[in-house]
Amino acid sequence: MFTGLVREVGTVVSFEDGRLRVEASIAAAVGDSVAVDGVCLTVVDGDRRTLAFDAVPETLARTTLGRLGPGAAVNLEPALRAGEALGGHYVQGHIDGVGRIRSAEPEGDGRRVWIDAPQAILRYCVEKGSIAVDGVSLTVAGLDGAGFAVALVPHTLSVTTLGSAAAGDEVNLETDVLAKYVEKLAGLRSGDGDGS
Repeated sequence: MFTGLVREVGTVVSFEDGRLRVEASIAAAVGDSVAVDGVCLTVVDGDRRTLAFDAVPETLARTTLGRLGPGAAVNLEPALRAGEALGGHYVQGHIDGVGRIRSAEPEGDGRRVWIDAPQAILRYCVEKGSIAVDGVSLTVAGLDGAGFAVALVPHTLSVTTLGSAAAGDEVNLETDVLAKYVEKLAGLRSGDGDGS
């Protein structure tokens, strides 16, 4: 599990035959989970300078990872450990889909970003609810029929890849898992036939 609080921005060193290697200072051992642009991946190799992950076709088909090349910046967060503070929201690293940035406009010292998203994602979005964008825990600041807005504070702009996000960029999206459980439980309750 993750919190959506990015620990650092890493740089892709290489991505060949499904093996993604990222320059990073995060201390992670083989077998540890690290969110890379919000995607939960398992460390398969590493040294003091880089971490390596294997990305299977399923992951590449459902995320933006397949578009990464050498030099690309990626948000990194190691998995939450017992006893650590939960500062963002519950993030699983299981991407629900890919969105596309519609606009990114200055707003005071921050930036308001509108992201177009599939209806399968928008159904779980509520104003002031949580969403993870490229692994960053954010609050939904607005909704319309095609997408949602987030308001990025200066800190987020300076310590994540969202600081350089521009219209047309694709981003990984993960909705709040609690909304999915509520929907599932409400559906079971209303369809169980016992009248309750």
